[in-house]
This record gives sequence, structure tokens and C-alpha cells, in this order.
Amino acid sequence: MIIMKKINKIKYTLGLSFFMIWIVSCSESFLAPEPLSFYAPENVLVDQKGLQAVMDNALSQLRVEYCTDQAPFLVNIKYSDVGVDGTTNRNAPWQDLKNQMHPDGNTPDAYTAIPWYWDNSYKIIKDCNTVITRINDAEFTSEAAKNALLGSAYFLRAYRYYCKTLGYGDVPFVLEELSSPKLDFFSTTKESIWAKMIKDLKFAVEHVPEANLVDRGQVTKAACKHLLAKYYLLTGKFDDAITLTTEIINGGVHRLNTERFGSDKDIANKDVVWDMFRVENKSLSGNTEGLLMTIDRYQVDGNTSGTASMRNSGPAFGQAGMIKTPDGANGMSDTPGCEYGLLEMYGRGQARIRPTGYSQKDVWILDGEEDFQDYRHRTDNGNWVTMEMMVYNNPALKKANNVWYGKNLMLYNENGTLLCNDIVRSWFAWPHYKVWVPDPDQPQPRGGPGDWYIFRLAETYLIRAEAYVWKQEWQKAADDINVIRQRANAKYMYTADDLHELQIGAVLDERNRELYYEELRKFELTRISYIFATTGIQCYNGKTYTLDKISDDNFYYDRIMEVGDHYNKGVVTRTGNPFTISPHNIFWPIASYAINSNTGGIINQNKGYYGTERNVPPLVYDGE
Repeated sequence: MIIMKKINKIKYTLGLSFFMIWIVSCSESFLAPEPLSFYAPENVLVDQKGLQAVMDNALSQLRVEYCTDQAPFLVNIKYSDVGVDGTTNRNAPWQDLKNQMHPDGNTPDAYTAIPWYWDNSYKIIKDCNTVITRINDAEFTSEAAKNALLGSAYFLRAYRYYCKTLGYGDVPFVLEELSSPKLDFFSTTKESIWAKMIKDLKFAVEHVPEANLVDRGQVTKAACKHLLAKYYLLTGKFDDAITLTTEIINGGVHRLNTERFGSDKDIANKDVVWDMFRVENKSLSGNTEGLLMTIDRYQVDGNTSGTASMRNSGPAFGQAGMIKTPDGANGMSDTPGCEYGLLEMYGRGQARIRPTGYSQKDVWILDGEEDFQDYRHRTDNGNWVTMEMMVYNNPALKKANNVWYGKNLMLYNENGTLLCNDIVRSWFAWPHYKVWVPDPDQPQPRGGPGDWYIFRLAETYLIRAEAYVWKQEWQKAADDINVIRQRANAKYMYTADDLHELQIGAVLDERNRELYYEELRKFELTRISYIFATTGIQCYNGKTYTLDKISDDNFYYDRIMEVGDHYNKGVVTRTGNPFTISPHNIFWPIASYAINSNTGGIINQNKGYYGTERNVPPLVYDGE
């Protein structure tokens, strides 16, 4: 039996990069004393205002995570059952996970944002730890204000460790601000990290104010409960998860949006789902669905890139020659000012992700019928857009008097010839209502600035539904899912028998319908896989899983192979890159640069990637 080392505290340092080696020249000018900067930590981080500024900086990184070109959170979609990487014009993106997802490929140059969840999240943890370490020596207007800020820092640190451990498994556990470089980190068990995060979140739940008492963009009590409920699910405390989610749902502060509201409420053919995702509506005082927001406003806070939501999620339909007319002419244009302004209507998509067939169609078929009545899949008002709703808009067609100009797109001509050169990147349907963000400064719109939901109440219902599934309380699980479906005007409502049959699959399906392009899907699949492995609960697929084999046989891989249509179908991109995935991809590789630069310690590599021969038993955190 391997006996794991135990630690009480881990001290660490974080500079511009977590594992950066600082080399300082000892010249005379370096040794000469200099006046202490007015902005040095000793002068700034001494009161509530200074520490709040640090916290605000840490919270602003949620905007970077969700609202940028090739946004980091997209890796949670493209390495899951709901989407794949659609940038098929180069071999750099990781579609071929078996061959390209490895420790030396885990760099920013690989055109994927996995390294963000290693490097940048440690920088955010550094900010949280700065607040936590210095808070007792700082001046506050009240003890309540002090505890509220401390609880907020605990929350964000717990959020980051939720992501890190469900991305990488065991990781170095950093809890304090450092004052000097450190290169002797050791991996710590994810389970002991979770125990500490649960304790911290309990404090946050007690001391962080309700949403109606804090500014938008700040941490709320409901967000703390929401995250803690996920930790409770992760650790098998299903009743505790139900208690917390019920407190949010019944607490009177948050409620689902069920009536028309906001800027477009008088547009008759739109609906409440459309209203919910107008950027000007997300932070309205009357919109109480958001539990945690990131604030992204036009020409505010130095934001120059916008959300890039349309660029990330839409098809690359306008490239010359990509989509042909049935008679073989170039059909499309993404030049501004076309008579048929598809660019202005849908933005210039680059398919950083593209939804799987499961997301586009399969998940919407219940009781044998595809549901276009559901607001989230509604095509008659443009909430949901299919390629066939577009028209051939290339101005050259009009000049040539081509009969197909202005006609709806077709994927095949009458002879069965494929008319799209790259279906993965340029031909798919998507939830336009969710990603359409006006972009006034871009002639080729990408997705302009706008506030963004991080947690919202609809997910809270689905967390509680999941807890009921684990407890086999099928009717209660169905009831919670149906609350979301009723708001969406869905045709079919789940029964207890449906939940008994579909089990966690029903929850995952509804999460996909409701939370596509919002949730951290890969992390949630990993979390659910861990629950299966630790509880021994039989999956709807008839299998049971064990923790000792989680990198060889897990629900994450089985789910992707079950419902996906890329990794399991031998799909190859137009550049020859195949879509492949392995069970060990449930955890990402830890980059070689992180492991090799840590010369005084051992950061373990995950099973399935080279470098595991250096692994040692991970530490177990058992401190306060």
C-alpha cells in the first residue's frame, strides 16, 4: 500500500507565470536603495479599497475566460460530447487528441486554451491569496465588509480549484501569498483540495451578501451556494446539495425569467429566451436569474475585443468557394454591405467550436419528434439558425444573372454532389439567440462587448435534479427539469419513468439544451465520471466504474463515444487531421515546461501521457 504524504500548509509564489524562474543581475545599480513606490503593496494593500481592487482584477478574468476570441472556456465544449474544434483549416488545433494532446503540445502555440487553466488560473489564485493573506492586517469599514471580501476571495479560489482539479486532477495546492520564488512544488490530491474548498465555501455562504446587496459583477451568496452544491455532488453529499439549491430556488432573491422583459419585449415574434440573452438585459434589476455575472461593457474597463461570441461559435460560411451553388458557382460572401446581409445578421463566424449532431438535432428529438416549439430551438423567429435558412448572397451571382442568387442554401445538389467543401467548419446550426451580440466597431461583426452569465438559476435547478437522480428520486428530478422545459415552451415533459430510464442522461441532455455555450461541459462530465467511479452507482449504459481505473475506463469517454459524431466516426478534416480521443483524456496533460522548471519538487503527470515515471505519491492537505 502506498502511504501518501501529508501536509499542513503549502507556501508558494506566483509572479507573471506560475513556474517562471526569476534571474536577477546583482549589479551596483540593483543594489542601490531606491525610494519605495507609492503603488508598492506595502502602501496600497492596507485597506478595504486596495484589497477590493485586487479582487476586482481577479474577477475580471472571468471576462477573459468567457468573452475573448478563442475564449479559454471553449476547450470545455470542444473536448466533450456537445461540440468539437471546428478550425479545420490547419492541423494545429487538437482534434487528434491521441497524438496531439501531449505534455509538449500544451502550449499557447497549439491554438487551444488548455494552458490558460494552468498558468492564468494560478495567477488568479495568487490574487485571491493576496487578499486572504493580507486581510487581517488591513483596515475595513466594518467586520461584515471584511468577511464579505474574504468570502468572495474564498469563492473565487474555490472556483479556480474546481476547474483545475477537474481539468488536471491532482495539482500543486497553493494557499498563501509568497514573497520569494519557489520551485519545489508537489502535487496534492484533488480530494483533499476539495475538502478545504468546501470548508472555505461554507464561510463564504455565511458572509457574502445576497445579490441585491452587491454590485453586478461581484460575488453573491447564491453563487457561493451554487458552487458549494457542485462540490457536494462531487463528494457524494447529495442531500447537502439539495438543501443548498433549494435555499437558492426558494430564497426569494432569484427567480426564473418567465415573462417578456427588457429592450426587445415589444417585438411580437420573440420570446423570453431571446430577452434573457440581450446584453442590455442581462444586468437589469428586474432580471434576477443571474447568480454570477462578468461585466463587459462597450468602451469600459479597457475592453477592446468584445465577447467574440459569434466568431467563436458561428460557421465560416462566407469564405470564397467554401459553399457552392447547385450549379457549382461560388455561393457566399462575408463582405459588408451585401444585398443579403448575412454577415450583419449572423456575424463572421470562424467555428472555434462547432456543435455536434447531438447538440444540433438529436437532443431536440423527444417522443419521436424534433421540437421546434421549444424557444431554444425555435427557427421561425431566428432564435435557432440552420444553414438552410441562409441564402446564396455572393454579389457575383447577381451580376452573372445566376438563378440561385437569393435562393436558400442546399447541402447537396440534385445529383447528390456535396456543395460544401468543409462541413465541420462551414455547415452547422447554432443557437443564434445566445451568441448574437451587436458589434458596432467591426465591419465584420465578431461579437461585441456585453455582460455574460457565469452562473444562473436554470443551472441551479439542474444541479438539484442531478442530486435527485443520484438518490433515485425520479419524479423530483423530472419536476426540476420540467421547470426549465416549461419556461422554454417545450412540447414534451419528462415523467418519472423517463428519468428512471435515462437517469443522468436526462440531466445532461437538458444541460445541453439550456447551457450550451455557457457551461464548462468537460469539467461537468469529469465531475459526473468521478461520482460514478467513487459511488459504484450503475450508469444508464449498464456499466459500473471504479476510481482505480478512471484513466482507462470512465463515463467521460463513454458518453462522448455514445452521443458524439466526430471522435467516434473516423471524421478527418480537410487538412487530414483525424478526430480521436482516449479514456485518459478525462484529465489533461500537465505541460512539460511546468514540470521541468519545478526543479526542487515533483509535479505528477497524468496517466496516459509520457513522464509518469517520475511521479511520486501526492501530498494530502489536512490543514485548516
